[in-house]
Amino acid sequence: MPLQFDMPYKELLTYKGTNPRPIDFDDYWEKAVDELSSIDPGVQIEPADFQSSFAECSHLYFVGLGGSRIHAKYLKPNQAEEPHPAVILFHGYKGNSGDWTDKLGFVAEGFTVVALDCRGQGGLSEDRSEVIGSTLTGHIVRGLADAPEKFLYRQIFLDTVLLARIVMDMPNVDPKRVGVSGYSQGGGLALACAALVPKINRVATTSPFLCDYQRVWEIDLDVDAYSELREYFRRFDPRHERKMETFTKLGYIDVQFLAPRIKAQVLMGVGLMDTVCPPSTQFAAYNKISSPKSLAIYPDYGHETLPSLADTIFQFMMGM
Repeated sequence: MPLQFDMPYKELLTYKGTNPRPIDFDDYWEKAVDELSSIDPGVQIEPADFQSSFAECSHLYFVGLGGSRIHAKYLKPNQAEEPHPAVILFHGYKGNSGDWTDKLGFVAEGFTVVALDCRGQGGLSEDRSEVIGSTLTGHIVRGLADAPEKFLYRQIFLDTVLLARIVMDMPNVDPKRVGVSGYSQGGGLALACAALVPKINRVATTSPFLCDYQRVWEIDLDVDAYSELREYFRRFDPRHERKMETFTKLGYIDVQFLAPRIKAQVLMGVGLMDTVCPPSTQFAAYNKISSPKSLAIYPDYGHETLPSLADTIFQFMMGM
């Protein structure tokens, strides 16, 4: 095994995180989920130009917090047992729900597949949220100068909850056999979704983002996906006088603190040379999961495609 830039593997297995947890964290998220009860998602389904001989492909739209119209790709098998399993997919930071074709493998096995476009990123979803403070340097810090309820990632986490509920309410879907999966940002969202929707059956997360912000900052890896942390301090707190206040507030959207809520079976893929989402930050979340879980470790790999992991995830979801 190569020399670890982060911490030795044995230490990773017991690491519990650095970022402070807000005292009212549980109350914050209970109120957030309760807020969804007042929303009529107004689901709309429109046929897509892309179609397959064995899959009905559609655009699914619903209304999230703040009136934002959220989009997801929706693929339903033409012939499958009723009710059948479903998998919800989440994409990487700044990306989108991807192509239709990379979802057809699940559909061919009788799964409904739904892939979210995160609001304000590279897909078709809108972001109508209003916020005080900087909107320049990224989505982690969007809302940091406002009330904690204004965090953009709070809205995105809740979009995943609404989407999971929509999928579970589909008449052709077995609500007891719904899984979530994603890479990087998508991996963090998969964990958050499963934490906030305890009926989720399985979680496959790869190199999850949005974990243990202070740890990233302390080991000088607030670059690439986390560069907005460094930029925020440079612009708004150059002497780090509000460091603890800042990281405590970011704790509201730190996935490691949602992880204990997960009831699903979890598979996590980790590259131990990941300098984008450092392994310690991923383990901060993994080590807090008390449900059945397993690791797929890649000692020589960073934040990149992990060989054969897609096949492992496919078989993992097939076990629902």
